[in-house]
Amino acid sequence: MAVAWWSILPFVLLLACIAVLPLIPATEKIWDRNLVKLTVALVLGVPIAVWFVLGGAGSVVSHALVEYFQFIVLVGSLFVASGGIFLIGDIKATPKNNTIFLAIGAALASFIGTTGAAMLLIRPILNTNQDRRHRTHTVVYTIFIVANCGGLLTPLGDPPLFLGMLRGVPFEWTFGLWPYWLFVNTLLLISFYGLDRKMYAKEPAEALETDAKHVTKLGLRGASGLAFLAVIIIAVAFIPSIDMHAVESGHASLPQYVPWREVVMLTAAFASFLFGDHGARFNLNKFTWTPILEVGALFIGIFLTMMPALAYLGQIAHRIPLNEISLFVFTGGLSSVLDNAPTYVTFFEMAAQVPGEPRVAGVAETLLIALSLGAVMGGAITYIGNGPNFMVKAVADSADVEMPSFGGYVGWSMTHLLPVLAAMVLLFMADGGWWKLLGVLLTLLVLGRAGLNMEAGRLEAEKKTGSNDRTNEPGE
Repeated sequence: MAVAWWSILPFVLLLACIAVLPLIPATEKIWDRNLVKLTVALVLGVPIAVWFVLGGAGSVVSHALVEYFQFIVLVGSLFVASGGIFLIGDIKATPKNNTIFLAIGAALASFIGTTGAAMLLIRPILNTNQDRRHRTHTVVYTIFIVANCGGLLTPLGDPPLFLGMLRGVPFEWTFGLWPYWLFVNTLLLISFYGLDRKMYAKEPAEALETDAKHVTKLGLRGASGLAFLAVIIIAVAFIPSIDMHAVESGHASLPQYVPWREVVMLTAAFASFLFGDHGARFNLNKFTWTPILEVGALFIGIFLTMMPALAYLGQIAHRIPLNEISLFVFTGGLSSVLDNAPTYVTFFEMAAQVPGEPRVAGVAETLLIALSLGAVMGGAITYIGNGPNFMVKAVADSADVEMPSFGGYVGWSMTHLLPVLAAMVLLFMADGGWWKLLGVLLTLLVLGRAGLNMEAGRLEAEKKTGSNDRTNEPGE
């Protein structure tokens, strides 16, 4: 089904609603209601679905609805299972401890998935920092690292890589991406540490005193939730879902009509909710359904209005000159606003037509690397680039963290994430000594900014210490 450029306008309008309505005083409180979000999503998405069905592209709609079902079951089941796990005790919310949290998340993301790692760690991170005033940057970097860039090393880390495995990419091939994973995540962790040092020094003295008073030994409540979480992750990796290709071809057997993977995940989530530690879930984690309902309401509209955008991309894709850098830029840029899984598939099929050796699953390896990096890391650029992004934001909102708006978050990614990704491209992909030199300079600028933030934090701490000493002098 051919579509015109204007068919993407409902998708753009939905993004505009997500970005703008929370900022307008007259619509801010109205937009907070999930029913309003669902209404807007359906008003924009249902006409698109009807248009596609009447145009003979009903299979596209069915694919979108099945993918939405699979997406919401995955995110929802992980949300429920992780909601019954609580890291009891309280460590000091220092820059060192926060950075360790994010580093652990970067390692976990590749093995339990970015969604699983993000849902498992966001609550402990928020609980650790609950006495601090400046927490926004910590959640933003959690999205950068744990919900996206950490999930590069295995096909379990992010859906695009899993689709690549289904298309013949060997499971162990993604381990070879470790230099990119290490470079990006190390720079992001250093950047975060510097920024958190600066923000920590700005904390009111009473906030740090309260945080220090609450320090207790760490432990785990709701450990059974880890078993349910493991079942969900194993289901993602090894249990098939409904076989849409067999269904559409008319050759599907009865088992191929059943979404076995989602049945197992829902069963595990239900068992976690029913038999898990209720004290950990409701008293400690203060579990509510609001975050997952918000994601469900918005993403049904995103999946439906995204259909013409993906169709239009397929129509014009052959005009895009493909090399390592252009493939990374287009895949990453489009993955930031479209679902990164179908974006990956679209460019995977295109890259298979480009000559080059050696080849992996029929694609030149250099192009497959660029494609994988763009799909995984580009998903961090906006709230909707990857499923866990919005989930992390929603959980943080429910914990009264002042999260940036859609546009505000893009501002964060432009100034804190994109310089790191650009340095990676220049150092690892660009040809020519001058480009490599530019990559080195950009890396030094990123490190220099982290150093300046650390120095600002040190000076602020010294100023506070000096002020306290003067206040305590006799006669003052």
